Amino acid sequence: MQDSPDYLAKKAFFDKIVTIYGRNAVVEALEDEHITIHKLHLADSNKPSSQLKKMVTLAQKRSIEIAYHDKKALSRISKNAKQDQGVALDIVLEQALSEDAFLSQHNTFRVIALDGVLNPQNLGMIIRSCAAGNIDAIILPSKNAAQISPLVIKASVGTVFKLPIIKSKNLYQTLEKFKAKETQLYTLSSHATKRYNEVSYGDKTLFILGNETQGVTPEIEKLSSASIAIPMNRGVESLNVAVTASLLAFL
Repeated sequence: MQDSPDYLAKKAFFDKIVTIYGRNAVVEALEDEHITIHKLHLADSNKPSSQLKKMVTLAQKRSIEIAYHDKKALSRISKNAKQDQGVALDIVLEQALSEDAFLSQHNTFRVIALDGVLNPQNLGMIIRSCAAGNIDAIILPSKNAAQISPLVIKASVGTVFKLPIIKSKNLYQTLEKFKAKETQLYTLSSHATKRYNEVSYGDKTLFILGNETQGVTPEIEKLSSASIAIPMNRGVESLNVAVTASLLAFL
């Protein structure tokens, strides 16, 4: 049985939703009219405060739905009961999409895939560089990786809302789909013989960047079409992953 158009449209919309939490972060997001917001969530056990009053006023001014929940339900929404402070906010990443949607819309592209990048600051800086450079999208796994959060939004200086982000439930399977579409997958290695700025890249190019300490996982490494190197001087072994992304973004 095929899914109905209404169901598919609703699923596509909710795939773009990212939930942030914490009172300062929620107020900042509500104040920024460039951010599309779906819903404000509040715990009904919250004690009255000027900050909560401000949230409600801002939400009402922007005609944003406000939902009240018991503390347990709110923590299921925020997924961080210890730090949500009784508030959560659903924001809409207008540029978020699935790998299938991206591949159906693009015949040529340069994409960066992140394999286990955990530091929110790094993720934000990667997004900023890619948005400014020649990258068409970032692939962001939904597990074992930093997710879009207030810290990431701040580090990206708002560019997270400008760059297409492919949300991947399984990075290996996502990369297999790209490879099936004749995409060349590149990993970085200090032992590679080809320099990153001397390669003739094709119409469909994907760079895989690994975890800050462990690099690309062996499973993902096996999918790679080739390895490229960033030449280093003075015995320096590697660069920060965000710096590497910046170099690749401006090839």
